[in-house]
Amino acid sequence: MADRQVDVHDHSDAAAPDESLGQLFGQLSRELSDLMRQEVALAKTELKDEAGKAGRTAGMFAGAAVTGHMCLLLLSFAAAWGLAVIMPTGIAFLIVGVVYGIVAAFLFVRGRAEAKRINPVPQQTIETLKEDVQWAKAQPR
Repeated sequence: MADRQVDVHDHSDAAAPDESLGQLFGQLSRELSDLMRQEVALAKTELKDEAGKAGRTAGMFAGAAVTGHMCLLLLSFAAAWGLAVIMPTGIAFLIVGVVYGIVAAFLFVRGRAEAKRINPVPQQTIETLKEDVQWAKAQPR
């Protein structure tokens, strides 16, 4: 649906010179109604795409949290007790904690970078609305 381009400025059925004022207003009303439906559909498509990006980013944050928690809880004990064989237990646990802190910081920075790339504003819709306003201003009155 996002790949479908709609020409909202197609004037192939322009008014004939002998149409009545009522017919012209009726046509204008239909065209404006069609235009608004197309703009709403475009906005929905753009917002749906951005919501998908936000969902993936939220998944990255959730993955970072779960991974950080499980690593700290399970592997840190195993690694610390393994290091405790060759050094004091307190220092072994400190080293393991610092390593997992670095991993968690890396995942957080990646998630934040993804979050900055999310654009909640439907740019294409805004551009076409600006074009529509310019077109409407250019129409003879």
